[in-house]
Amino acid sequence: MAVLASALSSLFPNIDDWGELGKACIDTLLMLSGSLALTIVLGLPLGILLYLTGKGQLRQMPIFYAALSLLVNILRSIPFIILMIVLMPLTYVLVGTKLGIRGAIPPLVIGAAPFFARLVETALREVEQGVIEASQAMGATTWQIVRHVLLPEARPGLIAGVTVTAIALVGYTAMGGAIGAGGLGDLAYRYGYLSYKSDYMVVTVFLLIVLVQLLQMIGDRVVAHFSRH
Repeated sequence: MAVLASALSSLFPNIDDWGELGKACIDTLLMLSGSLALTIVLGLPLGILLYLTGKGQLRQMPIFYAALSLLVNILRSIPFIILMIVLMPLTYVLVGTKLGIRGAIPPLVIGAAPFFARLVETALREVEQGVIEASQAMGATTWQIVRHVLLPEARPGLIAGVTVTAIALVGYTAMGGAIGAGGLGDLAYRYGYLSYKSDYMVVTVFLLIVLVQLLQMIGDRVVAHFSRH
């Protein structure tokens, strides 16, 4: 360990506290895991609702679909940093702070849930219509079709959507560091940009790349596993 610490110090002389860097990694992972879980909880039913009420679907409702689709598109179109600033009063009401991990979770979820909902809608549209029609012919209700047909058939696409959303959230957490969200983005901004310590920028970018690659590899393996079944 001493040899490793010495090597790192010689490679990155401007990094004063590696412990702070480790804490930033943990903060990023906490923000990612918490926001991803809530994004799935909110985005999955929203995506199902978009699918069911779309044109030619099981519960076609053109006006409702148009309104919901417009709301989703509006939330998706707002840059995350701007969204985070706009939501600060709501964030404070929800979690009691505008900063840190807790302060980052609400805007992360609100920013990512509409994105994930669209991926869910797309995955469900890929399910063969014949399977759905066969279920209807056997008298299955809408809920039964969603639970026992649509979700199982679309599982590889849904998992791929979770992977894409998780990677997008990594980028959101990095951007949130510019306004006090904490994590690797905060270190890159405070030390790498404001203090001109490029070592911090290099290390944080490397760690974020590693995290994204790990998420993609895990997601691809899970998708491949369920595709075979």
